[in-house]
Amino acid sequence: MKNTLKNMEEILSQNVSGFHQYILKEPFRLGYVSKNLCDMTGFSEKEFLDKNEEKYMEQVYSADRERYSSFLHKLSLEEQTLTLQYRLVKKDGSIIYVNDTVNSKLLKDGTMVGYSVLTDITEVKNENNNLQFLNETIPCGFLKYTCEKQPKITYINKQMLEFLRFPEVSDGELDYFELCKDNIYLMIPAEERRRFAIYLDRVYKKGAPIAGEMVIQRCDGTKAYLFGWVTKCTNEQGIEEFQSACMDITERHYLKKERETKRYLKALTDVYDLVFEFDNSENMVKCLYSQPSSTFKNFENIPMQMDDAIEKWMSTSVYREDRKDVRAFFKDYKLGKLSEHSLKPPQIKYRALSSSGRIQTYSGIFLKINSSTSLFCSRKMPDDQETSDLRIENVTLKNMQELVMRFTEGIVAFEVQNGIVKPLYTSDNVCNFFGYTKDKWIFFAENGLPIKDFISQSGIDYEDVEKLFATGESEFTYFDMTQNSYRRIKAICSKKNLDEGEHCYIMLYNLDGKGIATSDVSEKPKVLIRTFGYFDVFVGEKPIAFRSEKSKELFALLVDRRGGFVSSEEAISFLWEDEPINTVTLARYRKVALRLKNILEEYGISDVVESVDGKRRIVTEKVKCDLYDYLSGKEEHRGLFKGSYLTNYSWGENTLGELTGDIVFN
Repeated sequence: MKNTLKNMEEILSQNVSGFHQYILKEPFRLGYVSKNLCDMTGFSEKEFLDKNEEKYMEQVYSADRERYSSFLHKLSLEEQTLTLQYRLVKKDGSIIYVNDTVNSKLLKDGTMVGYSVLTDITEVKNENNNLQFLNETIPCGFLKYTCEKQPKITYINKQMLEFLRFPEVSDGELDYFELCKDNIYLMIPAEERRRFAIYLDRVYKKGAPIAGEMVIQRCDGTKAYLFGWVTKCTNEQGIEEFQSACMDITERHYLKKERETKRYLKALTDVYDLVFEFDNSENMVKCLYSQPSSTFKNFENIPMQMDDAIEKWMSTSVYREDRKDVRAFFKDYKLGKLSEHSLKPPQIKYRALSSSGRIQTYSGIFLKINSSTSLFCSRKMPDDQETSDLRIENVTLKNMQELVMRFTEGIVAFEVQNGIVKPLYTSDNVCNFFGYTKDKWIFFAENGLPIKDFISQSGIDYEDVEKLFATGESEFTYFDMTQNSYRRIKAICSKKNLDEGEHCYIMLYNLDGKGIATSDVSEKPKVLIRTFGYFDVFVGEKPIAFRSEKSKELFALLVDRRGGFVSSEEAISFLWEDEPINTVTLARYRKVALRLKNILEEYGISDVVESVDGKRRIVTEKVKCDLYDYLSGKEEHRGLFKGSYLTNYSWGENTLGELTGDIVFN
């Protein structure tokens, strides 16, 4: 029997963090103490079992003793199993959280005892306290959901439920929460589901979290805007799952949208003479802006029946011979025919009376806001050239981005005052035209930049900008990174002969069907690599501005390998020559490789580097490199090498030795 008890204690010691026996008779004390409990608290078995002291009771944290005493008293009343969480003060003075589960039993001699299993939950408790602190300071919604194609929600916290506004379910009513638990996509608006699926796929494949804004569909039919993170984890059962933490930014989103709309509307009113808002859902139209002398000035922001407003405008302004065509144009818009066969904004040219009483040509365009609302903008065409094929579909940030995705049309609006430029909005390809990253563009939007400095990286002359201010219109050339071709861009300035201190807007539009006549227009951008001397990479004769020197060095290493694969270990031995290959340098290298991938994607040349199982190589047939030309042995390339190679990097000396050997041999 003694050996059996000893074996049982050994088994328990390996599987239970702490266990002991209570004598549930006043005064309550311990009747047995395990070695695990002693190790957990720092006290010896002798100290715990000393009949003159109630050592265990004394080590219960003072604020928890009343609950603990009540817990033992309840156990002493009858046979039962109870659990309590409380704090213990260890011998070294530190505090731990424990979970105490006690099963009380009545012995034959009438003594009530309790068999306790004690678990140290300090780490879990601290984590929960930290989450509670986070939730109290920044109310966060938390979600856990499976990694299936149709993810199922496995956990959702109270804050997230409040974000989604799930209603209380009465008998016989549909439980929307249960529906969403089985399919998280029911929480996402239909138009956003594909983007959300792409994000999840990217997180799953890369194993790295993604942060950003996401739209969710509330149960009351409204939309909420969240900012949060999605990451992939492995839960306690070893199953992969997604986890998300979100903050509600709905109010901030609408305030920002309202400010942006006002700013873009201001930009539009500085370019166009008339701006009408058409609401098909209500069959109403209202004038948002008109010239001071216009008959609509007294009706601004007053909703009117659509047909009545159109007829009033045509009868007072539109030239009689053009009214039939204009009337048909608006009728087709109302019936949705204008957008049936073309994704481009509907436009019309017509003649109308100007404020001076002259018949002049105008250009009108419908700019789509959403499925039911559009802006009709009208602008008097310059006397010297009747060309106003302006490409803009929307004044809201979201819909402008949709336009860029559909047409790769560059759109941008500026604010210019006292020689300082502040960008209002730009699509990514026009951002590339000016030679700036998106982060820098946002910085300039807040702080401004002198106009000469602003255009310095665009490749255009300041004289052309002066011409824009002088005439109100100008055209420039830029390279569209999305379409891999040169494009013509048209600029319209809201004020001519800009004086110092005057305020103006500049809006840019791609000219449809007016590409540059050059043999390179239909080809991919030329990637030119210079290795003789200092290492540099050019795309369409424009140097790549590497933001990470190590990513530039990695690209140089791939070029030096001439198409051969370079492993992570090999790359580390070159990039950090004096450091060992370990988890730290491997993690550092992965960041460098990711930055290289991002910068190549930014310039539209990600296909020049191939990655297979963590190994990378330069795709030599997709680049033009002076080293490769020289090694081809062709006569026209013999003079390329002048005696220096990859001057930036010491490890280039090996190849330099080969090249100088070739010179001596030749």
